[in-house]
Amino acid sequence: MPHTEIEITAELVRDLLRDQHPDLADRPVRLGARGWDNQLWRLGDDLAVRLPWATESADALLRKEYTWLPDLAPRLPLPVPVPQRFGEPSERFRRPWIVTTWVQGEAADRAPVTHGAKAATTLAAFLRALHQPAPEHAPEGRDRGGSLAGCSDRFAEQLAAVTELGLIADPDAVRAVWEDAVAAPDWDGPALWLHGDLHPANVLTADGAICGVIDFGDLFAGDPAFDLAAAWILLPDGATDRFHDAYQSSMDTATLRRARGWAVLRAFAGILIADAGVHGRPGGKPTWGPPAQAALRRLIATHR
Repeated sequence: MPHTEIEITAELVRDLLRDQHPDLADRPVRLGARGWDNQLWRLGDDLAVRLPWATESADALLRKEYTWLPDLAPRLPLPVPVPQRFGEPSERFRRPWIVTTWVQGEAADRAPVTHGAKAATTLAAFLRALHQPAPEHAPEGRDRGGSLAGCSDRFAEQLAAVTELGLIADPDAVRAVWEDAVAAPDWDGPALWLHGDLHPANVLTADGAICGVIDFGDLFAGDPAFDLAAAWILLPDGATDRFHDAYQSSMDTATLRRARGWAVLRAFAGILIADAGVHGRPGGKPTWGPPAQAALRRLIATHR
């Protein structure tokens, strides 16, 4: 990940605020988190500053959040970080940045969901509220939320990688889940709003229950199966059926099959990112491995 050439510090954040939003500059500033794309700096008790520091695409993701999330947030039943201010690129920091509301909670990759039944109902209610038809000019998901068949090469490459590294126990069973998902009919409904990145680091918990969802930079319109894949990665054993019943009592079988395929790809990504972290490679996050491994185990068990 190409980190920004400027070191982000509390002093820099305060200077940026003083230049563009001086009414916020006297609030206490402290580091909140360093994410995949952005750094998050607490601004008092109720706000945060998000600044891109790694991937080149982070600038566009922040602009997307600022454009769309304020309209979507009021209908969502969980706290989400709502953009409040926009920071223009400047001589001091040559990338855009935003001020958002702060959402309390611990990331689920570090504080996993333990209250499965409650979390299943909560996640289903959140996705039901989000998964509404999007306007024609809504952002697209590129290779996310479209046809699974277009991801077959990626599946083969990642399956080979995790198999060669000895990171999965039953490649043939995983392949069977994938082949069934690819064979399912494509989504033929309207393009629905999707979070687009519901992995454990973007879902917050408190006392074992889901209490918030963050990082809407990948927000786009497409097939709801992409978001529904999160159930296998986020929820503990025995909770996915309750989630599916709560999300939509008549969820069609094809959508469920496609969701399993997307869950396989999401699990592969988590396993490979975790392996990089174990070996100290840039971008590696060891905490992403256990939920990804558990997801594959659940997928295989439910497919048999």
